[in-house]
Amino acid sequence: MSLAGAGTSTPTSFDRLLELKAFEETKGGVKSLVDAGITKIPRIFVMPPEDIAVSGDRSHTQFEIPVIDLKDVAGDRSGVVNHGMPAKLLEDMLAAAREFHELPQEVKGEYYTREKQKKVKYWTNFDLYQSKHANWRDTLNCTMAPEPLDPQELPPGCNNGILKARSSIR
Repeated sequence: MSLAGAGTSTPTSFDRLLELKAFEETKGGVKSLVDAGITKIPRIFVMPPEDIAVSGDRSHTQFEIPVIDLKDVAGDRSGVVNHGMPAKLLEDMLAAAREFHELPQEVKGEYYTREKQKKVKYWTNFDLYQSKHANWRDTLNCTMAPEPLDPQELPPGCNNGILKARSSIR
């Protein structure tokens, strides 16, 4: 991906679709940009000041989201699962995610897809082409249900943490 002209301001005219496609074709995600040592954020990730002002202003909303504390409610009574996940399991899942993101770009690229039917997907922004601004993130998504995931579909090094999580969350 050419980063020429990338900066911290978004010019009024640039071919956003062309830059999105160039970024997507690398199949390297945001981490590949960081690993390449970029010094300026590509324009597809930059939110113009006028949009920042609007996104930060919450005074115009009429909605309030309540906080529900489930700490003292048993999962079998409330139908809520996963609130008692052991810390070790969470650590294993995070380690698996970190290990995936540290894989060579060529290996991670094999999982880079927007195909919804795939059980294991790696991408940057599920709505990359629909959103006005790309978010600075990469995602590894493993669909475990309703059909079980074949462990052979998992990336190298991720099996242990992800499969432990799958059996614990059921």
